[in-house]
Amino acid sequence: MISGRLDMLVQGDKLLDYIPQRPPMVMIGRLEEASDTRFVSSFTIEVDNIFVEDNLLRESGIIENIAQTTAAGKGYMQKSNGKPVALGFIAAIKSLQINMLPNIGKELRTIVEVVNKVADVTIILGEVYTGDTLVASCEMRIFIQPEK
Repeated sequence: MISGRLDMLVQGDKLLDYIPQRPPMVMIGRLEEASDTRFVSSFTIEVDNIFVEDNLLRESGIIENIAQTTAAGKGYMQKSNGKPVALGFIAAIKSLQINMLPNIGKELRTIVEVVNKVADVTIILGEVYTGDTLVASCEMRIFIQPEK
């Protein structure tokens, strides 16, 4: 069994092994770090992104980026432990703070900390940065579909 921190780099089509989304809905470019309690991803905002309007990544794209960072990190950990990747759904978003809408061409770095797990719900804190600037933060509750 694998536990603890795993530094790695998964990008491009390999990410699709860990998340249910498919283009054009993919909102992460690389999974840079995964552990039992922390996931880190990066993503460059492209001009043709479906969540871009007036050259800015909209709020829904930022939220989706946090959720997909969680999905990729959890999926990576599940596969690393010999388990199938479970499907997850956003159950609730709390304390959402959007400080800015980043422009196309900006690279986002998203850090997710797992703070609790209650039954099939994982509670995370997500922060999205561009450089040293905090773009957004929130608490998210994600329902993880139980194995059948």
